[in-house]
Amino acid sequence: MSKDKLAKIYLWIGGRNRRLMALDLLLLLFSVFVGYSMRLSYYMGADFLYLYDFLGIAALFSLMVLSSLTLCKIYSVFWPRAGIDEYFRLARAYLAGAAAFVVAAFTIRPFTLPRSSLVIMLLAAPILLVSERAALRLALMNSQERPEGRESALIVGAGEAGSMLARDLLRNSGSICPAGFVDDNEQLRNMTVASLKVLGTTKELKEIIAKHDIDTVLIAIPSAPGEKIKELFGVLSPLRVKVRVLPSLSNLADGRVSISRLRSVNLEDLLRREPIRLDDENITSLIKGKSVLVTGAGGSIGSEICRQLLPRAPKRLIALGHGEQSIYMLLESLGGDAPVVPVIADVADAAAMESVFKDYAPQLVFHASAHKHVPLMEKNPREALRVNALGTYNAARLAGRYGALRFVMISTDKAVRPTSVMGATKRAAERLLLSVQKDHPLTKYMAVRFGNVLGSRGSVVPKFERQIAAGGPVTVTHPEMKRYFMLIPEAVSLVLQAGAMGEGGELFALDMGEPVRIAEMAETLIRLHGYEPGRDIQIKYTGIREGEKLYEELFYDPSHADRTAHAKIFKSRLTPEAESILPQVVEILRASAEGTLSGERLKERIFSLGRGAEAENEEISSDEGDEHDEKAG
Repeated sequence: MSKDKLAKIYLWIGGRNRRLMALDLLLLLFSVFVGYSMRLSYYMGADFLYLYDFLGIAALFSLMVLSSLTLCKIYSVFWPRAGIDEYFRLARAYLAGAAAFVVAAFTIRPFTLPRSSLVIMLLAAPILLVSERAALRLALMNSQERPEGRESALIVGAGEAGSMLARDLLRNSGSICPAGFVDDNEQLRNMTVASLKVLGTTKELKEIIAKHDIDTVLIAIPSAPGEKIKELFGVLSPLRVKVRVLPSLSNLADGRVSISRLRSVNLEDLLRREPIRLDDENITSLIKGKSVLVTGAGGSIGSEICRQLLPRAPKRLIALGHGEQSIYMLLESLGGDAPVVPVIADVADAAAMESVFKDYAPQLVFHASAHKHVPLMEKNPREALRVNALGTYNAARLAGRYGALRFVMISTDKAVRPTSVMGATKRAAERLLLSVQKDHPLTKYMAVRFGNVLGSRGSVVPKFERQIAAGGPVTVTHPEMKRYFMLIPEAVSLVLQAGAMGEGGELFALDMGEPVRIAEMAETLIRLHGYEPGRDIQIKYTGIREGEKLYEELFYDPSHADRTAHAKIFKSRLTPEAESILPQVVEILRASAEGTLSGERLKERIFSLGRGAEAENEEISSDEGDEHDEKAG
């Protein structure tokens, strides 16, 4: 038999768990046979002595060892690419099964088993099991020749992006050599796309990777939702192949696909959703030629608002922030030709803010400035009230006084039934916004609530990545903690859409998708870095912190949330309040500054501001992540 045919047989065996289990069974039976025959040379004689004992011992030994291998998930390992860790796992599983067999055999004593036969079979079995798996690896190494020094790559997706990537790989004699495609369109099977054969579907990835000795898998489906990327990564992760991916459609704005666009899979890829359809014409007509102010412009949300505003040709973009470094970094990222006016100011400083409105007369205001870090605001309640509530009031009042057309406040789902200082102060800001709307009816005021954004400086993901880089442990507050997540560009695009459709007095809530367990996210991040949770990197549970909740509730009462013309945006009409809470905010800040109000009493007064108008129509509720965002302004 030729070497190639023998290799194919070995790979066929190693490609399916049931085939490998069947071969293990045969090898275990053979090891028992070897143990008996070497000790009792007359065993296979005419009298068939010890036949009953042989059959009983063979059945008991095979059952014990196979059960242990199965319970230890030995058959979930892709053995043609297994490493030393997998072989140690095999050894531990075998020892557990062998120990169970020895206990059973000498406790129950149903069969005659010479001690020398026992020793022989216990030594022969692991040698056979390891040799079998080593043969699978050798078969993989010898099954196919490849260009020296180049990685064999499999492209997932034989569509336009995949074919463009294949052509670029074939034109370049770099480190990657494309072996073919996989695509879930059965009609493409065995067809040629961009000079490469479609080898099968994603359901056959294991077999195709083994047969063609694949080193790298390239996912070339920019339109694929996060669930599909997550499913593919779950299949590929145990196979010890490199996985690289093309960015989503939103990050391939120029439509060009090349080797340079490939990158490692990250968490954003796993959270992709269907591309959002926007009313670009309406949004652009709102922004084009107008003077636009963005507060908190140096933060995660504020900076993305600036990036999405500029292509829509505003006359002037006033980027206001409290931190000079963040504004400097924003200017660097936007380029020198952008019509951006940088302003360093504190939104709670009424005189400084009035100067900005007087000098630039913004027609549109996107108010993203806020303190949003939950645990920090529990320690600094006065500062949270000063920036989040008073700062919002200053900006909103001045927008009305100086004739702005629209004022869009970035709020949070923590503002509903708040359990944290941050949430209570944001709820107070919403209430202040209502009072300003009543005083300045010509300006359209609206608030947009959403939960976690992935990638913000204060979010949980960068913290996890730092902990993984340090070798762990990764700290999670509670194993059942769940949060909603949205990508920053997605959230901001919906903010712009809501701002364009608002008529004044609305509270918009964004569709955040399905909640994600924080512990599951931590496990996924660990695997994305090439480690195994619990083995290479530990997860440590630290307990729920002050102001946090276990679960988010996206809607308090769905019947109170109306759909809009956009499927991802819900709205509720805010109920005007009889009196402004501004005097209470000012009085609390004054008393706190004088030292007559502090500690828990200060927090109680702040929470009283966030409990107003409980019966309003907009009871849309959720509780965002423990570290939603950074101070944005």
